[in-house]
Amino acid sequence: MSGTGTAKGTPAGHAASRAIQDFYPDDFAHCYGCGRLNAHGLQIKSRWEGDEVVARFSPRPEHIAIPGFVYGGLIASLVDCHAMGTAAAAVERKAGREIGAGPAPRFVTGSLKVDYLKPTPLGPELEIRARPVEIGERKVIVHATVSAAGVVTARGEVVAVRMPETMRRG
Repeated sequence: MSGTGTAKGTPAGHAASRAIQDFYPDDFAHCYGCGRLNAHGLQIKSRWEGDEVVARFSPRPEHIAIPGFVYGGLIASLVDCHAMGTAAAAVERKAGREIGAGPAPRFVTGSLKVDYLKPTPLGPELEIRARPVEIGERKVIVHATVSAAGVVTARGEVVAVRMPETMRRG
């Protein structure tokens, strides 16, 4: 898969090595961008690195916009799904828990704004970094960047809102 996997030398069940998305309940793990149960999806994996949440993704040839460059919709999807994971982990950390200590809270996109700063080359691994800038009871605002070969090519601001009960299964 394209996302980063479990770190070598770390037991597979060890919480520190597992991605935020690995803790989503099965009913909410089908998202095209981050769902571990979506075999055809991107399956991004987000992890804390200090005060930021980081994911890495290697675009595939079908993620092309024009020859040599990544499709902007992929970049928006990466920012969106990474921000939802960041929101879940940030709420848990603010409550004094690490993700995985209990059921992972689920968020959905309230707003997604992406600024495309430079064309993103197809080929290098992309690094998505996010930081929660406002953590509330019902919503989290996340700022994110996408970099290729150390160059920031896009930045986003995402409003993540707690998943409404109407979206949950019965």
